[in-house]
Amino acid sequence: MLTLVEMRQEFRPMLRLAVPMALTELGWLLMGLVDTMMVGHLPDSAVAIGAVSLGTVLFYTIGIFGSSIMLGLDTLVAQAYGAGRLEECHRSFFNAIYFACVLAPALMLIIFLGLPWLSRAGVDPAVVRQTLPFIRALNWSTAPLVFYFVLRRYLQSMNIVKPVVFALVSANLVNIVGNWSLVYGHLGLPAMGVTGSGWSTCISRVYIVVVLVIAVIWYDRRRASGLWLASRRLEMERIRELLRLGMPAAFQLLLEIGAFAVTAVLIGRLGAVALAGHQIALNVAGLTYMVPLGIGSAASVRVGQAYGARDPGGAARAGWMALFFGEAFMLCSALVLMIFPKYIARVYSSEPDVIAMGARLLVVAAIFQIFDGMQVVATGALRGAGNTRTPMLANLLGYWFIGMPLGWVLCFNLGWGAVGYWSGLCIALVLIGVSVLSVWYRLVGKLRRGEFVPGKSLAAD
Repeated sequence: MLTLVEMRQEFRPMLRLAVPMALTELGWLLMGLVDTMMVGHLPDSAVAIGAVSLGTVLFYTIGIFGSSIMLGLDTLVAQAYGAGRLEECHRSFFNAIYFACVLAPALMLIIFLGLPWLSRAGVDPAVVRQTLPFIRALNWSTAPLVFYFVLRRYLQSMNIVKPVVFALVSANLVNIVGNWSLVYGHLGLPAMGVTGSGWSTCISRVYIVVVLVIAVIWYDRRRASGLWLASRRLEMERIRELLRLGMPAAFQLLLEIGAFAVTAVLIGRLGAVALAGHQIALNVAGLTYMVPLGIGSAASVRVGQAYGARDPGGAARAGWMALFFGEAFMLCSALVLMIFPKYIARVYSSEPDVIAMGARLLVVAAIFQIFDGMQVVATGALRGAGNTRTPMLANLLGYWFIGMPLGWVLCFNLGWGAVGYWSGLCIALVLIGVSVLSVWYRLVGKLRRGEFVPGKSLAAD
């Protein structure tokens, strides 16, 4: 843990990076919240909310998995930047762009080919009818999503965070206008209902990429960092290193998002009300999750930069301070969810059955807040140190071998319904949080003893 002197030393640097990163994650999630709230006022809001919930989760299961391969840039660029090797940062950036040009079309094809499966999954047919065109529209945002990951990771790993925050905040304004126009038919545009929300999100993501491309060019000129002087040749070894770091991180997110995607499909068998309540709780839990996710990104950058600078003490300080920030926030959010679940659910729907279901699931979400924050921040710290395998294995065991089977038993065999499945997920998060934190603790012990090899995952030894 940290001494008082170490806390004072790391507090401000971590705060300067963590706050913008948390705001960025919140801005990203806010687009999904706007989509849900806007369609929630359509006729038969339970079906509309359920369609957006199911479509968004299924899209992200594939889209975010592919995009998250770029999380390897957190390690590559941050460690190179900490070591003062700017050309290495630029070369990793260019090669990530080349890989993204191949990855994005492949992801789009997988999503399109998977759509027929949804009709045979046993989900409420009324929900499926609105989900399919929503996903088709959303799928066109796959390429912007992948390039966003590349641009953001490159910029933030070199401590350039302001344009990322601006892009996400302003994109929400674009999305609000887009939803208002395309869902309900304003500004001379047709009323497309749920499908219009998908197109609005697509437009917003294109806008984000344009803003970040401008930021990359502008900051290179301002700092004279030599972006265009760096080698832009294709380097397969560099792409392999990106994949070595990024694939476990992507699989970790796939396992996590996939667990909630399967949960959405299975809860969909319980009817539109249960699915709408699931979406409300998932939106709110996702909102609170974004703050420690941003703090985890800051931890990845700070730990990675310390590794590159051969400063093991700095790496340890960065990780523990990030965990302190993340746990403090999640403790507060747990109290809010526990005390005000019905008031929060009423923001999403006016139907009493939907409100009651959402409130029950929010209480379960309140219980796992601290452990959810713990696992995501510790995952970011480990990623900065080059260890992306441990969180992947923890998610595999926690969700798919323990939480999901237990949730099935509680939901269907014991008749707990949606609350049962969420209880299984809660237990999974407790186990994942404790296991990932213990690995970080052991890594810090190695750092304190001087067992430090820049760019090598000590925790994976």
